[in-house]
Amino acid sequence: SVDCIVTSPPYYGLRNYGVSGQIGLECTPEKYIERLIEVFTECQRVLKDSGTMWVVIGDSYAGSGRGIGNINIKGIQQKASFTGDFLKPYKSYRQKNKDLFGIPWLLALALRDAGWYLRQDIIWHKPNPMPESVTDRCTKSHEYIFLFSKSQKYYFNHVAMLEPAKYDGRKSLKRNGRTKYANSKNAQTISRGWGERWQKHNGQFVRNKRSVWTIPTRAFKGAHFATFPPDIVHNCIIAGCPLGGLVLDPFIGSGTTAVVAANLGRNYIGIELNNEYVKLAEDRIKNEVEKN
Repeated sequence: SVDCIVTSPPYYGLRNYGVSGQIGLECTPEKYIERLIEVFTECQRVLKDSGTMWVVIGDSYAGSGRGIGNINIKGIQQKASFTGDFLKPYKSYRQKNKDLFGIPWLLALALRDAGWYLRQDIIWHKPNPMPESVTDRCTKSHEYIFLFSKSQKYYFNHVAMLEPAKYDGRKSLKRNGRTKYANSKNAQTISRGWGERWQKHNGQFVRNKRSVWTIPTRAFKGAHFATFPPDIVHNCIIAGCPLGGLVLDPFIGSGTTAVVAANLGRNYIGIELNNEYVKLAEDRIKNEVEKN
């Protein structure tokens, strides 16, 4: 019954929300991935054969600590947060201290093995990343958005995602193949002048959406700092869900997916374990959807 799934699960070893059944506090990254596979298997069951799933997921590092710590009590993340306790990094028996876990790709490959079609990795580039007090690596300014499908053929409205392109004045709107390939059976598509150079849509030059999305992070008062920007959800929904369709977010948090879906003329279902966030999401949906 679901046309599209857009979600961002709790990140591994980041926060303790004090809620029974929460995901993210498993003893190893592998156990964390197993829990997520259980959730997304149920998502696959309710998703239409033509449906897609978009998952926003970040990474984390192995460390020497365990459990709740006070390393960020006075940090910028703590000031931006109102729910849950920060965690010291976990140390895993398979990773060395300071190793990057590689959580996004562990999840992506596990979902592929579980039957999903792994269609694309999209880079969410953050022009305003969270500051990090590190001097032995670069400050992290990106996360992954994975596009999965249930079937080989699925609903994807690429026209809705077309982005502006700068026209340089060349007359031909298509790339032309070399004349020596005109009669070659091995280059039929080239001889037809295939390929994207310039496209026009509604009188404007456009191009196919690229796989790097530059979208600033946006704070939402009253929610934890991990709220993902509405612009990410907007892109996923306009491409993956037809007008009047149904969007599911199994980790709805503060309700971002629901608000965006409703404002785009889509229906939504949200699931959330934390009672504080259920109330927060309900109030937010009521206020922000009615304004539009």
